[in-house]
Amino acid sequence: QLRLVESGGGLVQTGESLTLSCAAFGFNLDEYHIGWFRRAPGKEREGVGCISPRSGNTKLKDFAKGRFTISRDNVQRTVYLQMNDLKSDDTAVYYCAAFGPTIQDTCTIWGYEYWGQGTPVTVSS
Repeated sequence: QLRLVESGGGLVQTGESLTLSCAAFGFNLDEYHIGWFRRAPGKEREGVGCISPRSGNTKLKDFAKGRFTISRDNVQRTVYLQMNDLKSDDTAVYYCAAFGPTIQDTCTIWGYEYWGQGTPVTVSS
């Protein structure tokens, strides 16, 4: 059974860094796009970025560029979201999601089928 489990969320101060992990169970990570999303309090869910199955190419939304990095370790079956210079606006529940299996190596930040339970991030000023 395909399952995603996020971890690494917590409370940090403005300007600090945090790395979230997304562990994959029940499927081969190199066949799936993995996306990161977030839902801030009172707001709709929005995409953060995604990473391709094999090349590791990433896409990031504008607010994440220059601060966030997505990486993957297919052997460890884990995808990471490294977040630097966190701001109060980054406070949200962060989710990872999977789409596949697919032969396309260009990921998109929409159309995901499988979701984790989310991990909360609170950035305090």
